[in-house]
Amino acid sequence: MIIVIIYRMSTSAPSPDVAQPVLPASAKATSTPSPAPATGGMPQRLPGAGRAMFLKQLHQWHWISSAICLMAMLLFSFTGLTLNNAALIKATPEVTRLKATLPAPLLPQFKQWAEEHADAKVPLPSSIADWTNSAFPVDVRGQRAEWTEEDAYIALPRPGGDAWLRIAVDGSAEFERTDRGWISWLNDMHKGRNTGAVWSWFIDIFSVACIVFCITGFLIMKYHAANRPSTWPVIGFGIVLPAVLALLFVH
Repeated sequence: MIIVIIYRMSTSAPSPDVAQPVLPASAKATSTPSPAPATGGMPQRLPGAGRAMFLKQLHQWHWISSAICLMAMLLFSFTGLTLNNAALIKATPEVTRLKATLPAPLLPQFKQWAEEHADAKVPLPSSIADWTNSAFPVDVRGQRAEWTEEDAYIALPRPGGDAWLRIAVDGSAEFERTDRGWISWLNDMHKGRNTGAVWSWFIDIFSVACIVFCITGFLIMKYHAANRPSTWPVIGFGIVLPAVLALLFVH
């Protein structure tokens, strides 16, 4: 039996001296990577790249609009407080009254102008306007006057006060200016009262910048709302609160 077992072991194990058959190179198994799917020559867009680009644009416009309207927003917020509490802010108007007499050489021209332009709104003649500017602290060149057969009246409203000028056909001239203080000036700037066209354009540009600031801020909060659960409750509270107050207490 021992001889049989040794014989079987010797016949089953390959001899180290016997050369093993060599397979041809074409028969060797090779592992080749599977071909990549055709993309038509176009680069693949990474997931979330569009969202990241949109968020970048939102942050950029949010920053630009905030930079434009920062100082003006502080000004309008402050004047909003002063307007809402105007009764609590005491101010004493300062009134300045001045009188003068139209020179005799200019009187005939003024009378003729008053007769020709009665019930019209036209500026003073240049010679009379030059005298008025030298007699009073005012510039009336180009200002329309309300003419009657007896006098010419010019209203001179301005932020934080007002003024008026009256010249009669007998040559007497009166000027009055009222100054209500810097709080009143800021309030009129807030309302755009008697501020001119340039300030009116600025208010329009500032309003557009505030709209962009609010919309971009809302969209940024929307994109981050998933990680901040309190976002929508706080936004809803900010919308509902003024509506409820208006419905309950404003009549």
